[in-house]
Parts: sequence; C-alpha cells; structure tokens
Amino acid sequence: MAKITKVSPLAPAGFPDLPVIDGVRFATVAAGVRYQGRTDVMLAVMDPGTSVAGVFTRSATRSAPVLDCQAKIGGPSDGAAAILVNSGNANAFTGHHGQTSVAKVTRAVSAATGVPVERVFTSSTGVIGEPLPHERIVAKLDDLNAALKADALKEAAQAIMTTDTFPKGASARVEIGGKTVSISGIAKGSGMIAPDMATMLVYIFTDARVEQGALQQLLGELTDRTFNCITVDSDTSTSDTLLMGATGASGVDATGNAAFAEALEAVMLDLAQQVVKDGEGATKFVEIRVTGAASDADAKAHGLAIANSPLIKTAIAGEDPNWGRVVMAIGKSGAAADRDRLSISFGDILVAEKGWVSPSYSEADAAAYMKRQDLVIAVDLGLGEGRATVWTCDLTHGYIEINADYRS
Repeated sequence: MAKITKVSPLAPAGFPDLPVIDGVRFATVAAGVRYQGRTDVMLAVMDPGTSVAGVFTRSATRSAPVLDCQAKIGGPSDGAAAILVNSGNANAFTGHHGQTSVAKVTRAVSAATGVPVERVFTSSTGVIGEPLPHERIVAKLDDLNAALKADALKEAAQAIMTTDTFPKGASARVEIGGKTVSISGIAKGSGMIAPDMATMLVYIFTDARVEQGALQQLLGELTDRTFNCITVDSDTSTSDTLLMGATGASGVDATGNAAFAEALEAVMLDLAQQVVKDGEGATKFVEIRVTGAASDADAKAHGLAIANSPLIKTAIAGEDPNWGRVVMAIGKSGAAADRDRLSISFGDILVAEKGWVSPSYSEADAAAYMKRQDLVIAVDLGLGEGRATVWTCDLTHGYIEINADYRS
C-alpha cells in the first residue's frame, strides 16, 4: 500500500476537542490485520437501552459486515450495544468466508463484552477481495474490553484510517429543556468516495434519548443533505456505513426536536466536508452551488455531474478557469437545462450568462481566483426553484500515486 507521508493541505489545524458522551466507551488495539506498527481495530460499547440507527451503501456488491448490520438495524434495543471496526481489510467480495468472519467476530465481541450478539455491529475497510484474518481480531478482544474508556474518540478515529492523512472528528452541544445534550462523531474516508450513502465509515454518538424509528428516519434525511452530497472520485465503496448510537444518558428526550436535528446535521456536514478535504491528493476544496433547476433532484444531478467530471477536477488542479467544461458537465447530466438561460460564476465572478460568455468576464480575474484553496462554482439554470449544494475536490497526480500502489 502506498505510504502516506504528507497531511492534506486542506486538513484542519488539529483534531477537535470532542465532548465525552456518557454511556459509551472506546478502546483501540494493533491487531496486525494488514498494517504493522499502528492501531487498526476500534471497539465502542454502549450502555443498555441505546438506540442504534444506520445508513449503508446501496452497492450491489456490499460487504458481509454491511449486510449483517443492515439485518440488525431496527432489532431489539433493550440490551447494550457494540461497534467493532477494523481497517486494512474490507471483508468484501469474500463469499462465505466473509459471512464466517463476521459471525466469529460478532460472537467473540459478545463473549468478551456481554453485549447480545444481535446488538453487535461490525465494519471493515481496506482492500477488497482478501479473506479477513478474523482470528487476529478475536485474539485481541479481551484486551480491547479491558481498555474501554470514555475519552478515547481520537484514538478510535485514528484506528479506522486507511489512506486518510488525518483523523476526522466533529461535535456539537445543544440546549433542550434547559439541559445540555452532546453529539460527537468520527469518520474515515479519502478515496473511493461518491455519494450513495455513505461512501465512508462514520460513527456518531449522543447522550440524548431518541426513539430508534425516529433516529433512523432523521439519519436518513440528514444523510441526503450531507454525506450524499460529497464526492472525491465518483467511486462508491462496498463498505459504506454510518452508525449512530443515542445512549439516553443525559435523560433528555430529543425525539422530534428541531434544535437537536440542526446540531446533528452540523456534525454530519462537518465530517462530510473533512472527508472531501482529505481526498486522495487533494489541494483544492470546491463547493458547487446549483440554483434555478426544475427540481431539487435535477439540481443535485447537475451538481454531481460537475463535481465528478475529471476534466473539471483536473482544470481546478491546474488553476485553469475552463468554464466550458462546466457547460459540458451540465449538458451531459441528464437533468433539464436550457443553454440560453444558463449562468455560471466562479466565486463572485460572473463567467457566462444567457448562453454566452458574460460581457464583464475577465479571464485574468478568473485565473487569479482559481489560485485560491477554497473555491465556489455557482450555476443557475433559470428554470425553476430547485437547488442543491455539492462538495468535491480537485484531481491531482497524487491521486494516481496513492491508488496505483494501493496494494503494494
């Protein structure tokens, strides 16, 4: 696997100070699943009564851990719950071996922690098509259980990394009925990122009490505005997983609470944007705003066509204001568009309008704008009220270097 030696230039200054979430504890260990000399397994154990919700990839080649999690979501919720994640091996496209590995790991987690096996959720990330050496994980479970502690979210974020250059975390606090509830989340993702939920691994925890059905619905709705609005390379993983646990330890019921939903969305969007900023080889963070579309769905289709275009992404890497490529992407998206109503802007620079280059357009100004690290491409279709925002990054030679040597 290509050795990652440089942190993304778009990375935040450091890992945030995440609030401890009462009712959940974490531990990490180096099991040698694939990597040597680094932690590669994370265990989280949540108190009895924790509501667990999840959203997963819709890939037709979903991994064994994803299928197992999907089968368990919405099941019994009175016992404790656990999440175990390994990096280095995706346990995907491994046939019956994958199912066997999941069964052995979940049973071993249950035996070590006392969590009912139907409440043990697992995720695997890394190389596809190689059997998971589950025995290495099973051998470390007693050590993991003994090491569980509340303030180890940063270590958990580090253990689930693959080609990531920095661990990703985000949090929020919100007042409900005069009491404070906390939300903390971690994520991993850098390549094989395209929105089809979730295109990454994400784990979010709150001390609020939220009924499982309501949490499941809320998580799905917010996913469509956050994780399903990012793309690095247009490739959807076999292992995408978002799991959330609501422990209820604060005693505050946040079911249906608008302020809680707003805070959770902020955490999810922060994590989603960190994934884009850690896109393999990325040097630019790009926000694509689409307005005036015939519908929100059309706006999103146009936004993703722009965000996923290799021609646009390489132009951004080369700091070339090649707006003709944006026109191309809109035309191929399959969503409704009218050339003579179309407007395009780079930041506050109006590039094109009414089917032609704007009379006020300055190539020099646009070229200077493209040198920025954070960019906005705005498109107005002039057709209706539909709108969407999508986030992406540029495509550089660094992406090729990482992925050409990924299994080496």
